[in-house]
Amino acid sequence: MIIIESKRKKPATILKKYPDAILADVTSQADTRLRELSPFYPHYGIPVPFSDGYTATCVEAIWQGLKVFESCDVDVQMFQNDTMKNIKRTVRRFGKPLGHRKGVHGTELLGYIEARKQIYIPTYKWVLENKVAWIIEKLREASKTKTIVLLDYDTNSDVENAKKPLSHASLIKAYVEGIYPYEDSTIVNDNRHKGEVIELDLFNQ
Repeated sequence: MIIIESKRKKPATILKKYPDAILADVTSQADTRLRELSPFYPHYGIPVPFSDGYTATCVEAIWQGLKVFESCDVDVQMFQNDTMKNIKRTVRRFGKPLGHRKGVHGTELLGYIEARKQIYIPTYKWVLENKVAWIIEKLREASKTKTIVLLDYDTNSDVENAKKPLSHASLIKAYVEGIYPYEDSTIVNDNRHKGEVIELDLFNQ
């Protein structure tokens, strides 16, 4: 079983609720290789949606780079940010956000939720499948017999909720379990088939 909890909560509080759980920090601040699941982690070579010939270092660089503001269009230089810092493009600096451009040279601007569906979610899925598949498999196996608590700064799992950032931990859970928005995942977690538990401390490798 996989649960999503806020990284801001004290571990003792979470473990009181889930006594036998394994806490798995999947933020950029994690001290294990689980940090590679962060949208800020620079994997390099990630295709930019609707943009032939363009790749980026991380998911967040694509999300921020395709943003369009009142005073600024897309920022292709953002695609090369590999520092895990200074990736956010803010209203304070660029003015009112107008949407996300559907491709570097696209003419269509996507609204926030539509951009989430067409840009962020598919891009993150690409990373799960092409960059961190081994971590996903370990999570899948461990979750068959253990309660795994994924720690994220954001816990919103509602794709349609525009008021809160979407939790990438919820996307990990969705992919592992084959549920929305990754219900087309070919591998679905099934607790009826118990497998060998691969301990999460192996992520230090």
